[in-house]
Amino acid sequence: MSLQSTDQIADLITRIRNAIMVGKNEISVPTSKLKVAVTESLKKAGYIADYKVEDAKPRGILRVTINNTGTNPRITEIHKVSKPGRRIYSAAADIPTVKSGRGIVLISTSKGIMTGSEAKKQRLGGEILIKVY
Repeated sequence: MSLQSTDQIADLITRIRNAIMVGKNEISVPTSKLKVAVTESLKKAGYIADYKVEDAKPRGILRVTINNTGTNPRITEIHKVSKPGRRIYSAAADIPTVKSGRGIVLISTSKGIMTGSEAKKQRLGGEILIKVY
């Protein structure tokens, strides 16, 4: 069994999307720095409830709590924009808005992963990773 995924972010958001569709409120994925940075940004924006990293062999486990028990998930749609076969880059002035500002985009910049509004404030462009609404 292979623990390596071709596209780590696509695997993470697919697991989140599938868990929301079947009514689960928590997922577990193999951890990486990129996945932790994405979940940290989603938590700051209020789209997930919590996450924690647990040590395990041969690789750590990232446990993401999508929503607390008895509450509805905040994520309605989550899509991967930039894919391994086609990367999508944007300048700071051209960062897209999602659903007239009600959603967010996560962007990989030279200063780390951040939301589109944070990147615009810091005048940073980069690769558009995810659109969340």
